Amino acid sequence: MAIIDVIKYDGSPDVFAWKHPENELGTWTQLIVNQSQQAILFKDGRALDLFGPGRHTLSTANIPILNRIVNLPFGGKSPFAAEVWYVNQVSALDVKWGTANPIQIQDPKYNIIVPVRAFGQMGIKIADSRKFLVKLVGTLSEFNQVNMINYFRGLIIMNINSMLSSYLIHRKVSVLEINAYIAEISRHFADTIASTFEEFGIELINLYIHNVNLPEEDPSVIRLREALARKAEMDIIGYTYQQERSFDTLEGAAKNEGSMQSDIMGAGLGMGMGVGLGGSFSSEMSQMSRVMSTTETPIMHICEHCHHPNQEHASFCSKCGKSLKMESASTNCNNCGHALQKGTKFCPNCGDKYHACPSCGADNSENALECIQCHQPMPSPCPKCNHMNSGNTKFCGNCGTSLALKCSQCHHEVKPGQKFCLDCGHNLQEGGQA
Repeated sequence: MAIIDVIKYDGSPDVFAWKHPENELGTWTQLIVNQSQQAILFKDGRALDLFGPGRHTLSTANIPILNRIVNLPFGGKSPFAAEVWYVNQVSALDVKWGTANPIQIQDPKYNIIVPVRAFGQMGIKIADSRKFLVKLVGTLSEFNQVNMINYFRGLIIMNINSMLSSYLIHRKVSVLEINAYIAEISRHFADTIASTFEEFGIELINLYIHNVNLPEEDPSVIRLREALARKAEMDIIGYTYQQERSFDTLEGAAKNEGSMQSDIMGAGLGMGMGVGLGGSFSSEMSQMSRVMSTTETPIMHICEHCHHPNQEHASFCSKCGKSLKMESASTNCNNCGHALQKGTKFCPNCGDKYHACPSCGADNSENALECIQCHQPMPSPCPKCNHMNSGNTKFCGNCGTSLALKCSQCHHEVKPGQKFCLDCGHNLQEGGQA
């Protein structure tokens, strides 16, 4: 086999690594390395000498590692066998990626499983040629962008699957709205997978998610879009789902010929349309509802959670299982005495904020030191960082500042709600606490 005199590579820019087909070299062989290239000699599967841009004569002075292995003589011309690899270090900014198959994600806003596809582009650069060849290329004769995407597709899909799911759940964002957050997701995605690329000698310059979309032909996507279109139509016209179901019930009864309800329903439909579906029915409709209650038509109890109609005396919804009974009042408003339902944030009568006692749930004033009902200490803000702490806490859970109340005169420790200092008798209600 003839010994090669000149070795160079002027191939396609989308090729990251290329091996010269000949391995019979000599100490007079000229190795030409272009700008943004590196050449590495391999012997018996080991990466040895590395050459930067320029013209190199493979003399013993230029290949010290190989010389120690094969004992090339100094002076004269000596043939030897070695592989030459070229590594392209030009920044490739047009490496496109995408999910071949849709990812199944539960939409946190509408609680429906939908398939999601993501597409994007990334920029990479071979930062460590030796590590790149040894860990990734292996025995391939050429490594290009197609190989790169095939190798890292699993990494990209795995990370984008978990990242999109966690992002949607924590932000409570619908899949249909996610394109508004593409820039933020792209930055987080790049930071997540950059370290993995570095393990193979690759520097991730940038990564962009161009689009996150849903397959239009998927049944779940079709149902979701139809439901949203229906909701938008109701919002424009000005009526709710419950009113639409009530209207359908009235219309169905009106079509039942030969019954007293048909006449009543027919009149009700006319008056209902006269006052508009968006508002409440008139007093005539209320009278007809009382007449209807004495007939055989069952009264429907609409579930407030899923809007499913249930029987009159049902305790739980037959569709979603939620309770159909109103929760009883847990306490009274500290300001006006109005009954407050469980979970209320403001009094529906006077608008005063509900400051619940963590022990008994009683409503207290905003600056109360102890509960007016059970006399347990109320949560209070830290004087240093304003972090809310429980009443029995002595040190702030955020900054560690002492929360113990002290007399401003003798600095004796006092309890919340205490009126006079037990040590010096100072009046604590007139600014005597420190």
